[in-house]
Amino acid sequence: MKKSFFVIPLSFLAHIIIVNITLYILTPDTYLNTFSIAFLNISWFLITYSLDFYPTARRESFGQSLKNFFKLYLLFGLVYFTSFAFLKPYSYSWQYLFLVYLLICLLLMLFRIFFYWSRNLVRTKEYVHTRTVVIGRDKNLKKIRRIFDIPKYGYRYMGYFDNSKSNSPTYLGNIESSYEYIFKNNVEEVYCMASRLSKDEIRHLMNIADNSLKKLKIIPDNKELFSRAMSIELYDSVPVLNLRASPLDLEYSNLIKRIFDIIFSLLVIIFVLSWLTPLVFILMKLDSKGPLFFKQKRHGVNKNTFWCYKFRSMTKSDDSDTKMATKNDMRVTKFGRILRKTSIDELPQFFNVLKGDMSIVGPRPHMEVHTRQYETSVEKYLVRHFLKPGITGLAQVKGYRGEIIQKSDIVNRVRYDIFYMEKWSILLDIQIIFLTVTNIFTKDKKAY
Repeated sequence: MKKSFFVIPLSFLAHIIIVNITLYILTPDTYLNTFSIAFLNISWFLITYSLDFYPTARRESFGQSLKNFFKLYLLFGLVYFTSFAFLKPYSYSWQYLFLVYLLICLLLMLFRIFFYWSRNLVRTKEYVHTRTVVIGRDKNLKKIRRIFDIPKYGYRYMGYFDNSKSNSPTYLGNIESSYEYIFKNNVEEVYCMASRLSKDEIRHLMNIADNSLKKLKIIPDNKELFSRAMSIELYDSVPVLNLRASPLDLEYSNLIKRIFDIIFSLLVIIFVLSWLTPLVFILMKLDSKGPLFFKQKRHGVNKNTFWCYKFRSMTKSDDSDTKMATKNDMRVTKFGRILRKTSIDELPQFFNVLKGDMSIVGPRPHMEVHTRQYETSVEKYLVRHFLKPGITGLAQVKGYRGEIIQKSDIVNRVRYDIFYMEKWSILLDIQIIFLTVTNIFTKDKKAY
C-alpha cells in the first residue's frame, strides 16, 4: 500500500470530476449554485467514507467491491433526488433527471472497471512488487503461494524457511538462517506458519519485526498469541494475523490525515508565521548572533532522514547534533528560553508538514544519533517509525516531552507513540492538538 499512496486520492478526484462535469453539462440550471455544489460533493465524501468505499486491500477485486458500489448508488441516488426538494428543477422532467443519474452511475462503473484493469496492469511490473518470505511449511503454504503467484496482487515470493530440509527450489534454509536472509535481501513482509514455530521463535520474530521496520504476519494455529493491534485478513481461505495493524494502514485514512495536515499547516503559515517570523527575526537579532532558523537532520517515517526546521533558540555549538537541550542549558539564549517555553521555536516545522516530511500529530522525531542509540536499547522503539513524525503527539500531551533523564522517559514515550499508531483517528488528532495548545498556556513544561 505504501507504494500506491496516490491511487486512492486520484480515484476520489476522478469520481468527483465525473459527477460534477456530468451535472454541469446536462443540468446546469440546478447544478450552478453554491448549495448544490457543496451539498452533492460533501455528501459524496461522507458516503464514500462511511462505506470505506475506496479499495485499500491488496487482494480486493472488482467483484468484491460491487456490493459497496450498489450501496453507493443507492445512497447517492437518495441525496441526488433529495437535493431537488430545495432546488425545484422546473426546467427538467423527472424522467430526464433519472436518466442523468443513470448516466453518472454508468460512467462511475466504467471508470471503476478501468481502475481495476490499470491497477492490475501496474502490479505486474517488477518495481511495485512486495518482497515476501514464508517461515515454516505446513498445509497452508501451497494455498498462500497461490495468492503470492497472482501478478495483480503485487507480491514477489522469495521462498520459505523450515527446519525440515527440502529439495524444493523455493526452500531457502532452516528457520535460524531466515533472520540474516530477511535483512540481506530487503524482505518487506514475513509470513509465519505458527504451527511450525515455537512460541519463543514467534516472539523472537515479533521482536525482530518491531525493531527493524519489517511487516510480520502470522498464519495462526492454537498457540494463543494475542495482541491489542492484531487484525485478521483472509488470503483466499487462509486466515492471516497482522500483528501491527493500524488505521493508518488504510490509504483512505492517510488521505484524510494528509488533507488535514495541509489545510492546518497552510492556515498556520499564512495567518501566524507570516507576521510572527519577521518579529522573531528582529527580537532574535537584538538578543544574539546567528541565523533565524536552525535545521537538523532527523529520522522520519521508515527511518528516512529529513531536515527538521526550528527557530534558533541556542547559540551555535559543535554538539548541537548530538546533545539534546537540558534544564538550565547554557547554550539557550535569553530569547530562546521564551521561544522554548511557549513552543514557538517548533512552528517552522509546519513547513516540514507542508512538504510531507512530518505530520501535525505523530511521534516526535529524534536526532539521528539518538535513534541509533534507542533502537538497540529500547524495546520496540522502531515501531514508531512506521508513522510520519509529528510536531506534537500523544506522548507529549501526556507529559513525556523534552529532556530524557531516565530510561522510563523514553520507554513511556514509545508506548504512547505505539498506542497512538494503533488507535489513530482524526478526532484523536484534534484532541491532541487542543491539549497541546492548552498545555502551552497552563503548564511550564519547556522552560529550558
